[in-house]
Amino acid sequence: MPSQFRMIRTAAFVAVGAMSAFGLAACSSDAPSNGGDSSPVTISYLHRLPDGEGMTPVADIVKKWNDENPDIQVEATKFDGASGDMILKLETDINAGNGPCLAQLGYAEVPQMFVKGLVEDVADEAAEYADDFSAGAYGMMQVGDAVVGLPQDTGPLVYFFNATEFEKLGLAVPETIDQLASEAATSAASGKYLAAFTPDEAMYWLSAQSAAAGDTWFTTEGDEWSVDAEGPGSQKVAAFWQGLVDDKQVITTERWGEGFTQALNDGSLIGHVGAAWEAGFLLDSLDGTPAEGQWRVAQLPDFGAGQVSGPDGGSGVAVMKGCEHPAEAMEFNAWFNTQIDDLASQGLVVAANGTPQTSEKMLRQFGGQDVLAELATASANLNPDFTYAPGFASLTKMNETAAGVPDGTSTVADVFTTAQTTAVATLQDLGLPVAE
Repeated sequence: MPSQFRMIRTAAFVAVGAMSAFGLAACSSDAPSNGGDSSPVTISYLHRLPDGEGMTPVADIVKKWNDENPDIQVEATKFDGASGDMILKLETDINAGNGPCLAQLGYAEVPQMFVKGLVEDVADEAAEYADDFSAGAYGMMQVGDAVVGLPQDTGPLVYFFNATEFEKLGLAVPETIDQLASEAATSAASGKYLAAFTPDEAMYWLSAQSAAAGDTWFTTEGDEWSVDAEGPGSQKVAAFWQGLVDDKQVITTERWGEGFTQALNDGSLIGHVGAAWEAGFLLDSLDGTPAEGQWRVAQLPDFGAGQVSGPDGGSGVAVMKGCEHPAEAMEFNAWFNTQIDDLASQGLVVAANGTPQTSEKMLRQFGGQDVLAELATASANLNPDFTYAPGFASLTKMNETAAGVPDGTSTVADVFTTAQTTAVATLQDLGLPVAE
């Protein structure tokens, strides 16, 4: 899984003692801004963007800012290690008093960094820029009433499908999961499958579908966290996939194993519920084959809450504890994360409003479709109320439970039960009060 597209690695947990859910909000720096000092403010920014071939380098983007803003100069540094290693480095550096002012964080890492007191609450500064971003993505940078930065990229679920094969089978692009289930039966009878159940993606993939069905897993009530991973949306998602698995109307395979790619290449897999960022590489193995240009992307079928999607990955740029110039840092943060064409070149599904230009590669692979316009719609359709809680990374246990679904040793409903019990236990282990 390309880690540059989403930062989902398990961060080390440190018990934070009994505290309110928001008790460790870092105090905003009271250091004066540039004031009458003629020297420029310097903002350090640590990121994990890929900076690959054919992409607009982060250094070039930052240079545009620095050339136009002599009073606020930004020094960007790329971290080349795993996201979990970057989180550990941030914690070490911040506690030593030499952390960066801005840093890229995966959305699931935001609450954890917040309760550890490693980020600033910049709600007042962020409010000025909120309307420039997808509401769902903006919500991912919030913990309760605190806002720690601005979103950068998103991973809304969408539906990928082989339009040529759909036409041959007389299938319509599914608009609801009931329609998808019905057409999956028709397709399976012809040895073609409209989706794959992927246990190794359960944590983000199934939680995102629950969000698309209208559920909110984590809320706060006073000083307590409330967890509801087995709500009506999750139950609907579980019933949907369980029916398809039981009737052998979907492929069951790991998303990042050889089985998925083989099914794609041999033409047996002709549909996929996946994250928007997969558009950047999903079809690479079909280049130069008869299937090149046959696939398209559509909005996620309605899971029962209307045209809503859920988050499968993505990251934002947060203001770190100790940043001496949070207002200036947020000014750059807002500018940088609205450079949509430059960020799209990095393979991101940009969280800012607007539609970047679809690359020549995507146009070729998706038969001329304006893919990024479709993905921008999906980003705007993110459930604005679904956010993560501290310790969300521990929900990888969902993947372990999901691994038993194909052979019947566990059910899809069991996966959500695992999410519920694990989330509650993790919050309690972190010393955070959980509502009964």
